[in-house]
Amino acid sequence: MITSAQIRAARATLRWSAEKLSAQAGVSLRTVKRLELLDGNLNARDQTMAALQSALEAAGIEFIGSPGHQPGIRLR
Repeated sequence: MITSAQIRAARATLRWSAEKLSAQAGVSLRTVKRLELLDGNLNARDQTMAALQSALEAAGIEFIGSPGHQPGIRLR
């Protein structure tokens, strides 16, 4: 599972707008914005989180750590 901070960091690294992430992941813009505002465990369907993660990974983002232990990102 990825965190809201990782989503924000990944989007910033790619210089993607929330709209671009929404389009690439096939997730509503409202959902992207809502998830980025949350802290802690994200309240979203597994399918939604998988779509966001897949879109960001396809663009070159690697998610590192875990939500409870040094979560982060890096560009491949």
